[in-house]
Amino acid sequence: MASSTEVKKYLAYWLQLGKKIIIPHGNLSLCPSRIINGDRYSVEFEECWALISDEKTGDCYLEGTIQTIQELLSPKWEISNCARCEMPVPMIQLGLSSEGCVCSDVEGWPNNELPKPREPINNQKKLDDIRKSLREKTSKLLKNHQI
Repeated sequence: MASSTEVKKYLAYWLQLGKKIIIPHGNLSLCPSRIINGDRYSVEFEECWALISDEKTGDCYLEGTIQTIQELLSPKWEISNCARCEMPVPMIQLGLSSEGCVCSDVEGWPNNELPKPREPINNQKKLDDIRKSLREKTSKLLKNHQI
């Protein structure tokens, strides 16, 4: 079963490539201009997520797909990586999906010369991890060179 965090990540990745969220009931298509803001998702994306993950909004889906957001949040689906482009894609937990990857209609994708869509990154945590790793390596080197 895909968690709401996985579905949210899946949508964020594809929205970064210009896909839209379709809301047929309101005849709307949404594509937040900013998905990531530093180490978190943008306010605009969070508002979009709140709208489309609410059952009251009705059926919503990612452009180029047929599964609704509510279906993806059900036990039937999981989010895996596409074998072709390594982007997150929905897959039926048991059995096979007849639909290909969402990337099939993204012109020029995959493109390994462009940065891939990503999740928000906490730069401070990454720097702290690097600092910790360097301290451990320095400590080991000093211990090895002591007689």
